[in-house]
Amino acid sequence: MKIAVPVAEGRLNLHFGHCAGFDVFTVDEQTKKVSSKDYIEAPPHEPGLLPKFLSEKGITHIIAGGMGVRARDLFTERGITVCVGAHPDSSDSVVAQYLAGTLITGANACDH
Repeated sequence: MKIAVPVAEGRLNLHFGHCAGFDVFTVDEQTKKVSSKDYIEAPPHEPGLLPKFLSEKGITHIIAGGMGVRARDLFTERGITVCVGAHPDSSDSVVAQYLAGTLITGANACDH
């Protein structure tokens, strides 16, 4: 499992499509333990680019504050699970909560 979290200064960035980059966590699905954390710089913003870009990086899950409906559909078409409505916290904390099943999500922070 590879989880991508859009970040700005180590914290979840609420606007997925305009983040500076992604913290990427490689996780053992059996133990739910993080084996590595890397950073991927986001490519220049272009509608429809991120689903292909992240899919090619092996991403299987995304945790976001907000994401438009069309983007979510494009990720789903590529087999990537999307969780929206996460609050801006450190990416480490967000992923730990997600893996523990304790991540509290609110409204999707994106309106398009």
